[in-house]
Amino acid sequence: MSEEYAIPPADDLTQNDRVMAALSYPIPIVAIVILLVEEMKARPFQKYHAVQALAANAVLWTAIILLSCVLGTLSFFVGAVCGTLAFLLWFVTLYWAYQAYQGLYFEIPVLTQFLQSQNWL
Repeated sequence: MSEEYAIPPADDLTQNDRVMAALSYPIPIVAIVILLVEEMKARPFQKYHAVQALAANAVLWTAIILLSCVLGTLSFFVGAVCGTLAFLLWFVTLYWAYQAYQGLYFEIPVLTQFLQSQNWL
């Protein structure tokens, strides 16, 4: 599911880095705070995961809204099932949070490559 990168040196990666990076995935407002606070934005691990978490959440919530609303107009049942399945995708963010807490730089297929091509990561 993801390609793992080397763990940064232990003296460079703090517990605060890992916690804030992990919280960025299930709670996107944390990612916004990281990108607004200069001390946090200066930490490469936090910034990497904040940018990736915001992009991942934007994609996931767009999918949730589109599947719920657009397919919901076809049939209430189809919309409810698709919306529920899309919402369950949100639980993938918990897996990403776990990986970030482990101190890993990881890649979300397609999304991370796009972010790197835009020089956001």
